[in-house]
Amino acid sequence: MMFAVWIPLLMPLLAVPAARRAAEWLPPRAAAWTLAGFSVVLAGSSTAALGLLASAGALRLPPVAALGHLSPPLLGDGSPVLLPASVLAALALAAGAFAVVRTGLRQRREMRAARAASAAADELSVRPDELPYAYALPGRPDRIVVTTGMLRALDAREREVLFAHERAHLAGRHHLFLATAELAVTLHPMLRGLREPLAYALERWADESAATATGDRALTARAIGRAALAAARVPGAARPRTALAVTAGPVPRRVTALLATSAAAARPRRALRRALAGALLVCAVLSAGAVADAAHDLHAGVEVAQGETGR
Repeated sequence: MMFAVWIPLLMPLLAVPAARRAAEWLPPRAAAWTLAGFSVVLAGSSTAALGLLASAGALRLPPVAALGHLSPPLLGDGSPVLLPASVLAALALAAGAFAVVRTGLRQRREMRAARAASAAADELSVRPDELPYAYALPGRPDRIVVTTGMLRALDAREREVLFAHERAHLAGRHHLFLATAELAVTLHPMLRGLREPLAYALERWADESAATATGDRALTARAIGRAALAAARVPGAARPRTALAVTAGPVPRRVTALLATSAAAARPRRALRRALAGALLVCAVLSAGAVADAAHDLHAGVEVAQGETGR
């Protein structure tokens, strides 16, 4: 068990770089789902591994062993590093639980504050602000927040792109992807490297949706570029961290992708993409499988310890 629990804890060292590379070669929608799902699997596996490690140490404490009618010497894996590792695992679990609650409350507080500041009867909230910014604000109802400064920075057709882009964020529930990734990072800090490519994939997803809605990729690229240039001239506007904006991310890369000859830009050969996707699948299976193996070992040890105690 001591060997198995380390696999999900250290897997992000290998898996995160591979996932970042895969995201560059996948269509935006597929990249977003891959990165978000991968974050959930790795964060869940590492948290379960910490739980098993903490449990293995707790079962050796006399009060816990007596409560479960266990004979601690028969639990197996008497490694001298088990108890210190279990204590560290318990502390990491407590810190992770605290961070998840704090992050969740902060996300909720930011969303509520943003909605209170942009009350509107319909899906469009226009703020009388010279700072040019716009973002998608999920809720009931979903809402697009835009300032008069941003509206003046774009012409009529470019505003159509802006609204199509933000509507795509709302329709795709993209804020949930970002919220999930942020919570995953609180559980395993090594997953931090997946947040930036995930945000980029979500912006590219919305870019492609806007290009499809307007039927003009060049117009979409121009509108995104002009909006970003306008927003760059002023300090960043306050908005919820999980609310997405048309000016977010590496805009030059997004514009370049839109100006490619087709929606599907040149990508590596299919065999290479499949190989990398297979590598990610192996990483996820190894991580989850290691947790299952460790849980089986711990369960078997408990059964032995209980059986010997009852004789």
